[in-house]
Order: sequence, then C-alpha cells, then structure tokens
Amino acid sequence: MTKRVRTIAAGKFKARCLALLDEVAATHQPVIITKRGRPVARVLPIENAKPPSLLGSILEEHDLLSPIDERWDADR
Repeated sequence: MTKRVRTIAAGKFKARCLALLDEVAATHQPVIITKRGRPVARVLPIENAKPPSLLGSILEEHDLLSPIDERWDADR
C-alpha cells in the first residue's frame, strides 16, 4: 500500500511555512509545493541529522614552531 504525498499550493505554503516545516520534521513525510496545480518543489525531512565524521580528514603535524628552510622577505 502506497502513501499519498501531501501537496499544498505555494500561496498556502507561504502563509504556513514554519508550521509545515515543523510538521515535516515531526512526521518525516514530505510535502510537495504546487503553483497553478503543477509541482514546483518538495520539502523533505532530513533523514540523517548526524554530521559526517571528520576522521581521517586532518593530517598529523608534529612540529609547528620550528623554522622552515625558506627565506621570507617582508618587503615583497
């Protein structure tokens, strides 16, 4: 059995935007926004609110204070 996706006209969506966003978040059911009866946008719940892991994205650096073998000229 398939569930029908809720649709709402753009004007009504504009008037009830914040309440509809709360509803989508609570029910996890998408809402399709229509203009003149034609679908133009879809509001979807975020399925995975956990941010991606940064593990392995940072290089290990042992010595950040020692001078490097490069000359620096402040007049450039």
